[in-house]
Amino acid sequence: MAVPTFLNRNVSDLCIGKPALKPLSVAATVSEALTLLNKSNEPHVSVWSCDHSKNVLEGECECQCRCVGKICMVDVICFLCKNENSDNPSKALETSVSQILPKGNLIVRHLAPNSSLLEAIDYILEGTQNLVIPVQNYIGGKSRKTQSKSSSLSCKHRDGIEYCWLTQEDVIRFLLNFIGIFSPITTSSIESLNIIYCNVMTIRYYEPAMSALDSLTLAHVEQTSVAVVDDLDRLIGEISPSTLAYCDETAAAAVMTLSAGDLLAYIDCGGPPEDLVDLVKVILQEKKLGALLELMDEELSLSSSSSCSVSSYSSDDELGVCRNNNGSGRYSSARRAEAITCHPNSSLVAVMIQALAHRASSVWVMHEDNTLIGCVTFKGILKVFRSLANARPITR
Repeated sequence: MAVPTFLNRNVSDLCIGKPALKPLSVAATVSEALTLLNKSNEPHVSVWSCDHSKNVLEGECECQCRCVGKICMVDVICFLCKNENSDNPSKALETSVSQILPKGNLIVRHLAPNSSLLEAIDYILEGTQNLVIPVQNYIGGKSRKTQSKSSSLSCKHRDGIEYCWLTQEDVIRFLLNFIGIFSPITTSSIESLNIIYCNVMTIRYYEPAMSALDSLTLAHVEQTSVAVVDDLDRLIGEISPSTLAYCDETAAAAVMTLSAGDLLAYIDCGGPPEDLVDLVKVILQEKKLGALLELMDEELSLSSSSSCSVSSYSSDDELGVCRNNNGSGRYSSARRAEAITCHPNSSLVAVMIQALAHRASSVWVMHEDNTLIGCVTFKGILKVFRSLANARPITR
């Protein structure tokens, strides 16, 4: 199969087996978003312009709506870390979720199921993180076909339309499944393909984690991470939004009180060590952040009460993915805080496999002495595949 023909495949091919989105109204509070996040196995919740929580009777109304963004625990953590919210986190949690939506209209974008894979790649390269696709649904035992391009951009509750979304990772994984089509460029080194991004965000191991808050917010939008380095610019670890997304809201207290190095241990999968939890509490008391301390105690108490009498913990060191049954649900299935690395001569396909195996949206590029060069992102990888398409747009 020729590359242009492959890239002209429908994006609906990527939606097979994808779960339907659990919608949250843009009018909901941050607290309501937290509740939905804690009930979900997914790190993100879709935010919609209408209220899906209301039961709409058949034929009563046609509530057209759009997905206007997404919320994850990283948004909540960064929001609580702001000075105006740390004094009264309970009040902050009653803020409308619209106030903490990542800025930019391109974060999520609706796309018709018969749009091409090439279109999806183009939108991702423009900055889109999630592509919202209507999926085939079943009503009354009869199959309902996916909507046409014009009608797929809104949903009518009475029609029972469901949506899924595609991420950059989904697209990369799909391309990897057909990697032979793109040979031989996929065996080229990332250095020769010029996809190493060198303008990365870093923080010293001993510096306050709070000093990287702006960088963390930017990394969340750009789907990268903040590198934790020593004085010789050798990579020690990373503060990754992908890891923070599986923490709970009390991680805000850790960001505000710990050094970057201690934060790495705090957010590592399996839940925070008790000694660091105690340290965070002491510093919160010293800073007179009693309200945040109360929030932390309440969350830890809830986690403790929901724990099983016997805890079990296992990790797969090769994949860097942890499973734990200690009651702290947000830490289950979390990525380790350990940075995933490669070298300039690593092949494109090797880096793709690394990123997907570790559920990492970027891979750090190192010199032989472990000093940091830069990183390779999913967007950088997709640029290579996009360059293989014909110069003229593919028409349908």
